Amino acid sequence: MAGRTPRIGIVSLGCAKALYDTERIVTHLRAEGYDFSPDYAGADLVLVNTCGFLDSARRESLDAIGEALAGNGKVIVTGCLGAEPEVIRAEHPKVLAVTGPAQYEAVIEAVHKVRPPRHDPHIDLVPPGGVRLTPRHYAYLKISEGCNNRCTFCIIPDMRGDLASRPAADVMREARALVEAGVKELLVISQDTSAYGVDLRHGASEWQGAPLRAHLTDLAGALADLGVWVRLHYVYPYPHVDQLIPLMAEGRILPYLDVPFQHASPKVLKAMRRPANQGKTLERIRAWRALCPDLVIRSTFIVGFPGETEEDFRFLLDWLEEAELDRVGCFRFEPVKGARANALEGAVPEAVKEERYSRFMEAQGRIGARRLRRFVGREIEAIVDEVGAEGIVARSKGDAPEVDGNVLLAPAAGIRPGDIVRVRVEDADAFDLHGVVAAGPAAPRRRQMPRR
Repeated sequence: MAGRTPRIGIVSLGCAKALYDTERIVTHLRAEGYDFSPDYAGADLVLVNTCGFLDSARRESLDAIGEALAGNGKVIVTGCLGAEPEVIRAEHPKVLAVTGPAQYEAVIEAVHKVRPPRHDPHIDLVPPGGVRLTPRHYAYLKISEGCNNRCTFCIIPDMRGDLASRPAADVMREARALVEAGVKELLVISQDTSAYGVDLRHGASEWQGAPLRAHLTDLAGALADLGVWVRLHYVYPYPHVDQLIPLMAEGRILPYLDVPFQHASPKVLKAMRRPANQGKTLERIRAWRALCPDLVIRSTFIVGFPGETEEDFRFLLDWLEEAELDRVGCFRFEPVKGARANALEGAVPEAVKEERYSRFMEAQGRIGARRLRRFVGREIEAIVDEVGAEGIVARSKGDAPEVDGNVLLAPAAGIRPGDIVRVRVEDADAFDLHGVVAAGPAAPRRRQMPRR
């Protein structure tokens, strides 16, 4: 065992931000000569990156730790639930180490103690752009950690701290390395993407011989110059978001906004400690679409929040009809340990939560299907994710991986994953578009980027 390459098993749970953290850890370990095992039996130890946002996610994380212990016996735990080591050790006292979210150095140190690297790092062991757990043609790009908001249902600031933005030049160097490694779609993520750079007072860093502010609009423009798809996630509707829409209308970044509205009732939003002027938000959505008609808006909502009445819920449904959001996810409220919402009065019975969830999804299903039908008969661009004998699975500019729909295409010769193709849309259902390839991969439009 001492002479062979040490092998690590990886279990990554939770959101894209957690997956990004896992990729950073894996990249570091790969640079040190570690290999990775697809199963418990072949690993020297198992690393479990946990989620701790909802009780259901906490339960999934604890079960995954237990499964790894049963399958391997040597387990290191990191991630959001790692911020509560006493919870993990109470159920799984045999774990070797517990570290919190984004504690990369602590994770590496824990791995070294259990299974030291065989030799010194060699950078040629690491592919360009680092080791990623996503397909080769898309990658997540994290621009900040933590959050300054104090929503009553959320404990992310308690686990990950206040907003901590990366200098813009650091983000751009990583983005350029990813593009040079073959990535064709960058998915920008953080806890609050719109707040990027606030903690840095939007200070500038040098990029390609000129200052680049740590501000979302400046960063989006710089990313657009890389010549790949740029998709923005977790965009709170602050006023400066309006400045992003011209970039979308010009085709420089994708016409896609992931905006976590969470509710529409002013009373519920106040209890959540969220912005509550939803009438003004409707006006802004109309203005966005007037400037960029193909804009796709996705969001998430919570039903059954403490104090939510039937009147509040009907207000939400009416707001959905007016907003006509394209892609929507919905969660039934769960009391999360440590969340201030737990102390609010007016708990909603589980049966009522379930009934409202069903009504919400039924209403949004009709809205989403109506929005998708506008693409039937048109030609659009799509990025290919999978190619099989029965057909091609792709995504439009309005579809993020894992969370949105797909563009399902008839088989076509010469198409490979990562290709961006022209598609003729022939049909639409509640979630997906259906069509045929109208034209094969276009030549890349990347601009020359001087090295610095």
